[in-house]
Amino acid sequence: MLEHGEVNPLNVFGLRKLDHCPPHFQQYVFDLKTNIKDITDWIHKNLSGRFYVGEVYQKDANGHHIMCMIGFERHDEVSYFILMLDTINVPHIFF
Repeated sequence: MLEHGEVNPLNVFGLRKLDHCPPHFQQYVFDLKTNIKDITDWIHKNLSGRFYVGEVYQKDANGHHIMCMIGFERHDEVSYFILMLDTINVPHIFF
């Protein structure tokens, strides 16, 4: 959280966002309404632990449906993320 004057060593060495979800990460799957960059930007700004973000494709009655799977190493960060999800995961509508 650099804006608070603290440097996160995981960010410096590029170890924060993982390409795979380890089994000890707490996982959460939700309906993706925005792009993944908005999700990862919020995580980088507000949380400090390691995380994984990926797309999960599930088939529904209309065909394919895109869901987002997220995993956090710190279980308290999952709780905070879920509480804030309604403010992060909003569709971008341009008129």
